[in-house]
Amino acid sequence: MEEDAKDLLNFEKSTRYDERQKAALTLTQAITWGTDLSDSDWETLYKYFNNEKLTELGFFIGLTMGQQRFNRLLGLQHNSVLPGTTAGLAPDAVAATK
Repeated sequence: MEEDAKDLLNFEKSTRYDERQKAALTLTQAITWGTDLSDSDWETLYKYFNNEKLTELGFFIGLTMGQQRFNRLLGLQHNSVLPGTTAGLAPDAVAATK
């Protein structure tokens, strides 16, 4: 697990992610940390995503990061709300609970 996290933190140099995934992670990093994207970053993003997909991806990243910040503010953890249910979990996480 620790190696997975280290690999994600250094995604630019990772061999685990393809160029499309690295582009999406670059966008994620910029939205999460409030940094700007270079012209080269935008060119790479548009190589793999059209306007519709970039909007969808950006909205999802923003929504997810905002939700995580809100959860942290309230001290919420998994199963803090609706305990014993799979509400709010991704399909893979639901499968892991079975």
